[in-house]
Amino acid sequence: MNYSQVLLMRPELSLIALVVFFLLYDLIAGEKGRKYYHLVVSIGLVAHIVYNLFPTGDVSISEGMYVSSPMLGIVKTILTFGTLIVVLQSDLWLKRADTAIRRGEFYVITLFTLLGMFYMISSGHFLLFFIGLEMASVPMSCLVAFNKYNHESMEAAAKYVLSALFSSGLMMFGISFIYGLNGSLYFNDLLQTISASPAQIMALVFFTAGLGFKLSLVPFHLWTADVYEGAPTNVTGYLSVVSKGAVAFVTLTILLKVFVPLLDEWQQMLWWLIVASITIANLFAIRQKNIKRFFAFSSISQAGYIMLAAVCATPVAMTSLVYYILVYMVANLAVFGIISVVEQRSNGKVGISDYDGFYKTNPKLAFVMTLALFSLAGIPPFAGFFSKIFVFWAAFEAGFLVLVFIALLNTIVSLYYYLLIVKAMYISPSDNPITAFKSDTYTRVGLVLCLIGVLGLGIVSSVFGFLDSVSFGI
Repeated sequence: MNYSQVLLMRPELSLIALVVFFLLYDLIAGEKGRKYYHLVVSIGLVAHIVYNLFPTGDVSISEGMYVSSPMLGIVKTILTFGTLIVVLQSDLWLKRADTAIRRGEFYVITLFTLLGMFYMISSGHFLLFFIGLEMASVPMSCLVAFNKYNHESMEAAAKYVLSALFSSGLMMFGISFIYGLNGSLYFNDLLQTISASPAQIMALVFFTAGLGFKLSLVPFHLWTADVYEGAPTNVTGYLSVVSKGAVAFVTLTILLKVFVPLLDEWQQMLWWLIVASITIANLFAIRQKNIKRFFAFSSISQAGYIMLAAVCATPVAMTSLVYYILVYMVANLAVFGIISVVEQRSNGKVGISDYDGFYKTNPKLAFVMTLALFSLAGIPPFAGFFSKIFVFWAAFEAGFLVLVFIALLNTIVSLYYYLLIVKAMYISPSDNPITAFKSDTYTRVGLVLCLIGVLGLGIVSSVFGFLDSVSFGI
């Protein structure tokens, strides 16, 4: 192996450099230096995004164990952008007495999870894929348990760890079958040897079930609501979009790179998973009173829509999936940013009824929340409308007419429950409304970035066109 090829892993190397720098900064900087820690981390992430904004060409290291392409580089940049927004929105929470002393841990652990996602995305071998997946999952449990004096956070972490343990076991069981039946774990080799035998199909089922837990698809979703409710709100936002977006993209790439000979089988499996996820999640979302549990079921439904692109197995489906992840990221992080700042400023209010009359006391935040909800619901002219249109069109062109019809019906249901929050903020009266407050500067910057995405991504058509131009190089 030519070890100079390692230098081609530019996103990973620059992220490792950031992690080491932030770790040393936390150890060396005195009390005065730590006051600027959040600013230093934010600037570092911006520099990382700029450095990797224009991805390099195709890269293959160690006989294809690590691969990269323009599309993979773009996805990594999108995930880093989402991480930047999460970090910006976490400043107020990290200033609390019980978390301020561990601020540096939050930054380092968060970037370690992002590094795991990078390796997972660039994997051309199941071993590197699994290492990246666990690098992203294990530190995530630490983030879920970050409020260590809160029993709900501890309970959420325990449930997340157990779910991750079982899902990883199922996945490894499937991977072991793949290796035993084909004699290789390289994606390029497996594409030539996998066939539609019963044992190969069983391996696919176990592997898909393991990824189903990571994506929180029905029926592998039971951990989601409890973890989303118990985890710190900023961690919940990170888990709902950045982590889920990475796994969704990797799911499609592995299905296309490895399991094309089993195309009919995994399309049929995904068909039922999508229908169950968007339907059951929508019905359960209507019944929720806690806003974090509400968005937990919303994220399950959104995962179903994301996988609607994956089931098509076409280049335009890849473009639609990445575009959907980007749009969903900015809209959902806007919502969780507002939930977080409200929770901090109102002494822990997270009930949907707590938002009654929110517009009267905090009209700007209510307005941003409304636009983000409209985007999540797919109301024109916001970006979420176009992301759903592209996903539906890709599925329609691939011949999944019934699936598109079911998804359209569920979009109407989701419109109803998203408007319930809008109704609470603008119409429902309240005897004890959330008091007026001013959000911190970092949160406002994060919300402005999200708002630009919600309004701009649907208008600037060149974004989708650019993604489509590089979608062949996965």
